[in-house]
Amino acid sequence: MASNSARARSLYRSLLRELPHRPLSESSLVQQRIRTTIATQPPEDVRLQMDQAEQYIQYAKAQRIYTTLLERYNPGMEMDEEERVRLTARRVGMDLPDDFVKGRKS
Repeated sequence: MASNSARARSLYRSLLRELPHRPLSESSLVQQRIRTTIATQPPEDVRLQMDQAEQYIQYAKAQRIYTTLLERYNPGMEMDEEERVRLTARRVGMDLPDDFVKGRKS
């Protein structure tokens, strides 16, 4: 049972690492739900719940890494079209005309 409680603590900490950061003074509803689920599970369901928690942790970590890589290798993803065109022109050594920059694409 001691190994189960140590594993549960480890899984709980891993889950908290993958959740969005919050101030220590207030816990989110997700944190409260995880705590009550771990504390109230019958012994026969604990192993299944821990296995599911490990799978969720792996999924959340993969999603976090995927998002980080997507933002790193696609820096123009969040830009509007005008800004993207301006930066593309600068990349090849050109500046856009003032009329285009001010919004008049004539």
